Amino acid sequence: MRRLILLGAPGAGKGTQAQMLEQELGIPQISTGDILRGAIKAGTTLGQKAKGYMDRGDYVPDAVVIGLVRERLQQADTTEGWNLDGFPRTPGQAEALDTLLQQLHQHIEGVVLIDVPEPVLVERMTGRRICPLCKRVFHLSFNPPPPVPPYCTDHSDCPGELIQRPDDSIEVVPNRLAKYRQQTEPLVDYYAAQGKLHIVNGNRTPDEVYAALLTLLLAEQPPEHKTEHN
Repeated sequence: MRRLILLGAPGAGKGTQAQMLEQELGIPQISTGDILRGAIKAGTTLGQKAKGYMDRGDYVPDAVVIGLVRERLQQADTTEGWNLDGFPRTPGQAEALDTLLQQLHQHIEGVVLIDVPEPVLVERMTGRRICPLCKRVFHLSFNPPPPVPPYCTDHSDCPGELIQRPDDSIEVVPNRLAKYRQQTEPLVDYYAAQGKLHIVNGNRTPDEVYAALLTLLLAEQPPEHKTEHN
């Protein structure tokens, strides 16, 4: 599978797995979150509209996100494949994506749900810290930053000052998870009905999850609903 969607709640590790797939298999990660945050940083009209939604843990309107995805899927590096991280988030977006891919003469080859218990998700998100310069991601418990916080390194490598994303705060995380349950979980049934859904246990180290994901993607098997039990 080289055209796939990674599903999972916020904090499930979709972005980490997408980056690993891009580095090893050359399948570009298409992250609507990164695209939107870039627009916010640049201060574009789109970024200003999106910021209010994202800071509250709400979803950006479909029309904006779908337009971004259309533009990205037509870039040269997606010819041999892509993995969508953070999109679609709702059945409505999934239907719009199906229509878009028909127009582009492409199709989804597989959908992978990275399954993680909710208490683990809360701990992962609220402890996450990010360097705005080099994009390194740390965690206060699992991957602590250098011993001189709040800096990314000891200044010999990167002088970035670590931040917590507004949507990772303890005030916003419950809202993000509630919206996931209400709006995104129905995608599991949507793609299972299409025979494209696979489930991977995400409550493990990133390397262990990636090994299971890679085995699944490289296996020559029909696109049925499969669960990876390890």
